[in-house]
Amino acid sequence: MSVVVEARRGSVSLSVIAAEILPAALAVALIAIVGVVHVTSRLMVVRMGYELSKLDAQTTDLTRENDQLRLELATLKSPTRLEAMARAKGLVAPSATAVIHVKN
Repeated sequence: MSVVVEARRGSVSLSVIAAEILPAALAVALIAIVGVVHVTSRLMVVRMGYELSKLDAQTTDLTRENDQLRLELATLKSPTRLEAMARAKGLVAPSATAVIHVKN
């Protein structure tokens, strides 16, 4: 492109400046915007990766705790344990004559 210069004033016309600089400024702005979007998306991916790793570790811990609680519950509900506790409190099995069968 050619640059038109006014001989009397010694300055370049505004339309020439706009025609020469505006496309370059727009290209630079577009590249900057694309760069910011790219960096932002990469940061979000890394952040989500850390969050996923943290949640995976939490899931493993909670699964382990759930397994331990299920084992404890099975132990506490054990008929042998319950019978031993009942006998320790003085409870005995009822005699055959003490049981009354009720029909529906």
